[in-house]
Amino acid sequence: MAVNDSPAAPTREDGGEHLGTYGVAYDVTDSVAVIELRGPTSGNALDAHMRSALLTAARRLTTDAARGVRAALITARGKSFSVGQDLTEHARLLKTSPTRAFANLPEDYNPLVKELNALRIPLVAAVEGNCVGAGLGIALCADLRVAAESARFATAFTGLGLASDSGVARALARQLGPSRAAGLMILGERFSAWDAERWGLVQRVVPDGSATAEALAMARSLADGPTAAYREIKALLRGAATTPLPAALEREAVIQRRLGATEDHQEAVAAFLERRAPAFRGH
Repeated sequence: MAVNDSPAAPTREDGGEHLGTYGVAYDVTDSVAVIELRGPTSGNALDAHMRSALLTAARRLTTDAARGVRAALITARGKSFSVGQDLTEHARLLKTSPTRAFANLPEDYNPLVKELNALRIPLVAAVEGNCVGAGLGIALCADLRVAAESARFATAFTGLGLASDSGVARALARQLGPSRAAGLMILGERFSAWDAERWGLVQRVVPDGSATAEALAMARSLADGPTAAYREIKALLRGAATTPLPAALEREAVIQRRLGATEDHQEAVAAFLERRAPAFRGH
């Protein structure tokens, strides 16, 4: 699916659609869905059109994940992943319609972040260049991130006299701890791909220009893996910070028994005994 301003795009036989020049492109190939931000001249700034298109793509991904898509990638065209909110649009709204200046939070950003975080399949993000503000929030929705060597990240909100949105504060506090998250949020300083890797925000740093290819290879590998196990891991991680130890242990036991009855587990054990690679089917 390509989300753009043009009339409905013709559907290809492989399930994708011809891509527009601006907006968000969506395509599924070999059980891997790819969402691509397509606003390179603006640094993939998130204006109303881009936000709406991205939310539409995320909802399509949720539907496709229930129909056989086994992994997903979110990436961006151009030199930046996303510079965040389109400030030109924001400034215009502050002047002409101040009551609408922050309507994008309940209407676009909040449902987008909820949709991406609720995905039951692995989501990989490929980050080149700047990943700032709400763009950072989108990248933090992914389970795994691949960053180019020159990628630069920043919360950036305090530079605008704001706090945060797009789930950035929650994600950073959960992943990095409150102290480091406070430094990044309050000081607003940029941090590098290597910093992000050292802190665990990024799983892999790759040469510039190769983040999408590397992340796509990762997504394809995940699509060939035990996706039922991945789904349960995601569920366990979501509740890990607030679940008491006895309840966490019991939940793990329940999940392990459930996964133990799957074809994937039986196949993995048989493959181990036969000294071959397992062929997972996701059930």
